[in-house]
Parts: sequence; C-alpha cells; structure tokens
Amino acid sequence: MAQAAELKKRGKTKTTPRGSNQIGLTRDELLQGYRDMLLIRRFEEKAGQLYGMGLIGGFCHLYIGQEAVVVGIQMALSEGDQVITSYRDHGHMLACGMQARGVMAELTGRAGGYSRGKGGSMHMFSKERNFFGGHGIVGAQVSLGTGLAFSNHYRGSDRVAVTYFGDGAASQGQVFESFNLAALMKLPCIYVIENNKYGMGTSVDRATASRDLSHNALPWGMPGVQVDGMDIEAMKAAAEIAVAHCRSGAGPYLMEVQTYRYRGHSMSDPGRYRSREEVQNMRATRDCIEHARHKLEVLRVEEAQFREIDDGVKKIVQEAADFAQASPEPELSELWTDILKDA
Repeated sequence: MAQAAELKKRGKTKTTPRGSNQIGLTRDELLQGYRDMLLIRRFEEKAGQLYGMGLIGGFCHLYIGQEAVVVGIQMALSEGDQVITSYRDHGHMLACGMQARGVMAELTGRAGGYSRGKGGSMHMFSKERNFFGGHGIVGAQVSLGTGLAFSNHYRGSDRVAVTYFGDGAASQGQVFESFNLAALMKLPCIYVIENNKYGMGTSVDRATASRDLSHNALPWGMPGVQVDGMDIEAMKAAAEIAVAHCRSGAGPYLMEVQTYRYRGHSMSDPGRYRSREEVQNMRATRDCIEHARHKLEVLRVEEAQFREIDDGVKKIVQEAADFAQASPEPELSELWTDILKDA
C-alpha cells in the first residue's frame, strides 16, 4: 500500500499488462486493424525473401511478431501527430500510411523509394505522413523525438510526438536526459519501449537491472504503464490514454510494450541465444494476428472475408516488389542532393 501511494504521489500509474478485458474495438475497427497487421506481416515476409535473393543490401530488421504495437497506437493518433523510431521501422512506415511500393523500392535502393534509394532500410522519411525516420544509432531517435515534441510545445499546437525505441536502447544515457527535459517542460511526447525481450542477442534480463521498464521514468514523475503488445485492442486502449494525457498539457507519458519478434535481430542473426521451442510457443499461443482473427470469428466474420483481405494484401505486396525491381537505380547526381538546405 505504501508503494502504491508513493507511485501515485509521484505521478506513476502502475498497472498490469492490458489484455482482452479492456474495452474492445468495433467490428470494423478490428477488421481494419487485422488488415493493417497482415499487410505488415506479408510485407516483411517478402522483404526477407528479397534480402535472401540479394536484392536488399546492408542491414534489414524485420518487424514480424510486433505488428499489433504500431497498428494499435496509430489507431489512437490524429492527423499531424508525429512518429519517429529506430531501425526496425518498416511496420511503422506502413502503419503511418506510407505506400508499400515506396518503402520496398527504398529497401532495394531504387530511385522510386521514399529517400530516392539513398536511405535504405534504416533511413527513410515521409514529411507528408509525419514519419521522421528510422534511425540506425541506438537510442538516437529518442532525443530527436523529444525535439519534435518541443516544436509542438513551442508552436502552441496540440500535436503529439510518438517516440519508439527498444529494450536495448532503454538504458542509453540520452534516453534519461530526454525524460528529464520532457518532464521539466511538460512536452507532449509518448515514449514507447518496444520490449521484445532481446536487444540484439542479449536477453533484457541480462542487460538491465530494471525488472519493470515502465518504472524507468519514475524519478521524473512521468506516468508509466505496461501494455500487452500482442493485443491490438489493449494497445489502442492504452494509447488513447497516453494521447489524451499529452494533448491535455500534462506532459510526457511512458509505455512499456511487452511484445516479441519471431525473427532474428536482423537478417544476419541466426537467433541461437533462444530456443526454437520458445519462438514456436509464442507463435502458437500469442500471435497478434491470430488473436485478432479469433475475435473476428466470434463476431461472425466469415472465411470468405478473411480470404478477400489476405488476397488484397498479397496483391499490394507483390505489386510493391514488382515496382521495386522495375524502378531504376538512382543517378550518380543524387550523391550531391539533400546535403545542404539553404535557409
């Protein structure tokens, strides 16, 4: 009781991970969420295939397994809200409304990509969709996301900046510096720790003394919550609370999202630090897409509609792959563009 009172006093709301007992989505919302998650899943599977064929160079970090996180949060945002994330970013791009063909073309280093073939997997942006990039330096995007929130605060808008980072970045110094500034200035920033249990090849239990990452903002009086990141309904419900908190001018908010990646840290990671049985068990019992499908079946969505959604998603992904392979490589002159902007 004393601990609970102290948490409440300092602005900490301690909850258990949110699950299926939360207020649910409507049938149409859940169908849209299912479709969006499936698009990310099929896109990432195709990206993995193209990487294996040598059509994608450099690093490639797949989002397979974590789809409910970004789709659920995006459902709670409004036009003009900003998103910034790390290198596991393709899912975030698609959830923000960026076109699959442009993302895939960028992955393959083609001129038709969002960064005209110069950014690759980790560095593409869309000003139109308020997506401020994937970032390859661990934790670097957290201070940048805080800057986005500062710009909203400075201009007097009610926009919210959502800043994603992983459990591996959660102990970086600039993260805590960002927490301090955001809390001090009451910046409208939602910090989202995507805790997929492993930072590269190291279990989170071996990398941090914190056994509850939602406590990490406690010294600054920032509300923090753990959320079931494998449940899209839980994600949207928690995100709505966080968004409302930030829009009200109450300051930043921390979400520790408990999720899981099925593939290695990157395409070059064989994942030998965990058992095959562990991954298979998560797929069989906790998969976010199957979880949503079961809920839709209870709502009497028929098999024909699921097939229609799956066919439509596969068509989009195949068209994206075809567009990427048909798009030309950038001209050499592109080396000299986007280097300096005259103000």
